[in-house]
Amino acid sequence: MSDLFWLTDAQMARLEPFFPKSHGKPRVDDNRVLSGVIFINRNGLR
Repeated sequence: MSDLFWLTDAQMARLEPFFPKSHGKPRVDDNRVLSGVIFINRNGLR
């Protein structure tokens, strides 16, 4: 399933300090969310 992500582990490690911290509720996978955003932008979807 790792082939579905648009960013490598090294790229995610560089972006990790910019993600918000979890406060009580468990967070979703940031790599999955960011890959979804990149997919939408690359395909021109609204």
